[in-house]
Amino acid sequence: MRVGLIADPHSNLAAFRAVLKDLPHVDKIICAGDLVGYGAEPNEVVELARSKGMMVVMGNHDYAAVTRDVRGFNPQAAEAAIWTSKTLTRENLEYLATFPSHLRLNLGKRKLYLVHGSPRDPLNEYIFPDVPNRELADAVKDVDADIVVLGHTHVPMNRMIMGKLIINPGGVGQPRDRDPKASYAVLALGKKVVVEHKRVEYDIETTAKKIKAAGLPEELATRLFFGW
Repeated sequence: MRVGLIADPHSNLAAFRAVLKDLPHVDKIICAGDLVGYGAEPNEVVELARSKGMMVVMGNHDYAAVTRDVRGFNPQAAEAAIWTSKTLTRENLEYLATFPSHLRLNLGKRKLYLVHGSPRDPLNEYIFPDVPNRELADAVKDVDADIVVLGHTHVPMNRMIMGKLIINPGGVGQPRDRDPKASYAVLALGKKVVVEHKRVEYDIETTAKKIKAAGLPEELATRLFFGW
């Protein structure tokens, strides 16, 4: 079995399309949240995810779009979240509202746990690749799973702790590891578990122009060129 792992498309349609085009054949695609936020094409991204039958968990920007609760957001993120909420169709907002905080999947003999932030704080906790072993162990100690898939940081991660494989596929729509190419991963489940992190180029110039044309903060466009 092979599973496509994505996270944080963030209303970036060009990046999302590029990832889906580059993705090899997989049995299913799962998304660790934040379909929307930051970018200028939230409806198009939501509708593409729906058309692919993806399994998606709630991200903090998805939640903000549904509730308009932007406490804890920086000014640019808050502005984009409110704009997104106003721009999304009622049908797409209702779809976002159905997202669970986490998902448990049985993949053959292995159990997978999918969440946006962390098991102990599904929406807001950042688990970065350099997190100390003790903190990482504490974050996943209560999860009955062989594989834990996270999003939120927009930074690829592949760590083993307490017999659990912790994966972050990186950011599709707004990478933050100083590589502007869209990020995703493929999980192969056979006798061994193999994770392949992949990057793909997309049309950043046009994406940035759309963000500016929508009246969103210019910083959200500029940072795409730098992967930060």
